[in-house]
Amino acid sequence: MNFLNVGTYPPKQCGIATFSMDLRNSLLYNGHNVAVLAVSDNVYDYDYPPEVLYNLRQDQLIGYSQAAAYINSNPRIDIIVLQHEYGIFGGSDGDYIIDLVRGLRKPYILVCHTVLPRPSSHQKNVLSLLCYYASGIVAMTRHSARLLTDLYEAPGELIKVIAHGVPNFKKQDARILKRKYRLEGLDIISTFGLIGPGKGLELGIQAFSRIAPDFPKARYLILGQTHPMLVKTQGEKYRHMLEKLVKKLGLQDKVIFVNKFLDDEELGQYLYLTDVYLSPYPNRDQAVSGTMAFALGCGRAIVSTPYAYAREMLANGTGLLSKGTDPEELAQLLRQVLSDRTLKMRLQDKAARLGKSWTWSNIGKQYVSLARSILMPEASVSQEGSISYA
Repeated sequence: MNFLNVGTYPPKQCGIATFSMDLRNSLLYNGHNVAVLAVSDNVYDYDYPPEVLYNLRQDQLIGYSQAAAYINSNPRIDIIVLQHEYGIFGGSDGDYIIDLVRGLRKPYILVCHTVLPRPSSHQKNVLSLLCYYASGIVAMTRHSARLLTDLYEAPGELIKVIAHGVPNFKKQDARILKRKYRLEGLDIISTFGLIGPGKGLELGIQAFSRIAPDFPKARYLILGQTHPMLVKTQGEKYRHMLEKLVKKLGLQDKVIFVNKFLDDEELGQYLYLTDVYLSPYPNRDQAVSGTMAFALGCGRAIVSTPYAYAREMLANGTGLLSKGTDPEELAQLLRQVLSDRTLKMRLQDKAARLGKSWTWSNIGKQYVSLARSILMPEASVSQEGSISYA
């Protein structure tokens, strides 16, 4: 089959761009052709790789209907995979994308990265329309799938739950990695991702400050650079605030900022040397976390605030969940893991068993199956009236 991925794409640095590239590679691995329509902001000019056939400027409304015409006229495009998050498209709540899907004469799979439980009326209308025109819908959790049917009125028979994919990280020895990164003999807590408000890093630092006196060998690694779009508009204001907090708490030698964009190899190494992965998102409605998916894929012991994705993924003791966003409560959970090796090993084992089926090669097969059911319905088993949980 010939796929076209619509969304942000590297070298743009954002979670959906990385997701788009990883999904493309997984579909290629499964023997299919994948071109890209890249959505670009107006702030940067990106030097895209050859697979990018079309560059759609985010804030140019006319470009969306032109993009639809291009897709319709290209005989080497059978099906579109549309990555959706409100912020990557132009218009109010990204509503310019509606012009594109209304003009399509080919089927598309809608991948829902953000499914808000309390949307504004306009946000609800945008996602409802995207679901209405879609031939298939991917939700990354069962909770999101239920919201799509109950709140956004998406047809249940079109929805398939497919987990967020993770790289096929090479398992590595933590002791060797700690020696490589000069962290030998230390207990490592880490959080990674593009840095910006809403990631809860100040909460993570405050929680760490409460355990630091009792665990002198503990270190907190904050892995990742500030989101490039945030740097463009606000500079390093948020990072500087975090650094001031660290200094105020007297943790300058215990909180380590690794201020760079990590490739998969580096990220895998940092995750495998991590003793506890801390996910301190303050927004309880956070529907998906690629960073937590990666930590699960590496079989890490996880402590997290109770946002929507974490509640579903860490159920049944796969990780430790706080009841809210109290740093003392997170600190207590960190203490439990750092002081109980048996508990840490049990959490790692449960996380690894959940995450092992999420490698991109396996996730790609599920997207292929969904695309085949759309393009060749006569060859697929009917699932009318049901939500399929992959």
